[in-house]
Amino acid sequence: MLITFRCRSYSSVTMFGDIALHLIKMMGHSGTIPGSIGSQDVPQALAKLQLTLAQHTAAETASQTDDSNDEEQTEPNVGLSRRAYPLLELLKAAIKDECEVMWE
Repeated sequence: MLITFRCRSYSSVTMFGDIALHLIKMMGHSGTIPGSIGSQDVPQALAKLQLTLAQHTAAETASQTDDSNDEEQTEPNVGLSRRAYPLLELLKAAIKDECEVMWE
């Protein structure tokens, strides 16, 4: 499943469903699809997402240092913060232009 985020001031952002749903919940939303955040609530959603991502990144870093003694991985992991970057930019653009954010 794919989820696409939209707002009138930024290009649409499409993500795999499991990652997108996780990010939606990190913003403080119930996780319903389709869904939306009103323009007045976007700054709070962005703040929650940034805070939760920072905590998640710290936990990932601690986990990686514990696993550094294990065998070398063949492929590097793409962190949640990198995957969230396009959504973060969309939310910032929505705040700047005071528009709502929708996803389906």
